[in-house]
Amino acid sequence: MSQLQLQVNGEPRTIPGPATLVDLLGHLTIDPRMVVVELNREIVRRPSLGEVTLKSGDQIELVHFVGGG
Repeated sequence: MSQLQLQVNGEPRTIPGPATLVDLLGHLTIDPRMVVVELNREIVRRPSLGEVTLKSGDQIELVHFVGGG
């Protein structure tokens, strides 16, 4: 198993690879329904999160939804 070196919201992260965006969200304990994911400056649609394989050097931005009124 290899290690992936990623940038997540500007912070360096290392996760086991190979991994998809869904795997990354699971590693970070983030519910995929509560976040918008941008990979290398392109928004990834939620149904594709399990299909996109990450590579070392990828830059991921996560925007969380917060409920309330």
